[in-house]
Amino acid sequence: MDVIFPCLDEAAALPGVLGSLPDGFAAIVVDNGSTDDSAAVAAALGAKVVHEPRRGYGAAVHTGLEYASAKIVCFLDADGSLDPHELAPLVSAVATGEADLAVGRRMPVGRGAWPWHARAGNRLLASLLRRQGLPVRDIGPVRVARRAALLELGVTDRAFGYPLELLIKAGRAGWSVREFELSYRPRAAGTRSKVSGSLRGTLRAIRDMVKVLAA
Repeated sequence: MDVIFPCLDEAAALPGVLGSLPDGFAAIVVDNGSTDDSAAVAAALGAKVVHEPRRGYGAAVHTGLEYASAKIVCFLDADGSLDPHELAPLVSAVATGEADLAVGRRMPVGRGAWPWHARAGNRLLASLLRRQGLPVRDIGPVRVARRAALLELGVTDRAFGYPLELLIKAGRAGWSVREFELSYRPRAAGTRSKVSGSLRGTLRAIRDMVKVLAA
């Protein structure tokens, strides 16, 4: 199983994240222009490191998808906010055919894990998707699906709209989508969120997603 980690200045979080990967899961860390030692730390911990110079969440995760070789791939943030062990039921759902796409619904654990402005934007976008028949309450960073099927979807966004476009195209393709609750903790000390870490970052992500909805 390949786990794709988009990475931008996450050196402080990587030892804990990669050290928590269960047996049978291989890490692909896509360095998206880090100015710290993220790439070197990931490589030293045994991860496959891929460099994607084009800035953008979608650029990083899609490059990881192209480099992956496993039949089933997982996407997870590299900031320490999510536990890789909780991927198991999502992988099982896809492997057994229970779902074509398994996604995570973040459930905050502890104060400060998910700022109000990020929750509000996410809630609005998820409600729009539910009106289209997609049973999701989170446009989050955790996804599991078969690699070949994901590539066939033809997701084109290379910014923060990537997760939303993927869900929309999966729905239009008739995929069965199942959402799983996952613990969501404050990110590792020494790292900073590019989205929820500031109101500006959240607004930028919403802007990218609105473009996807308008396409």
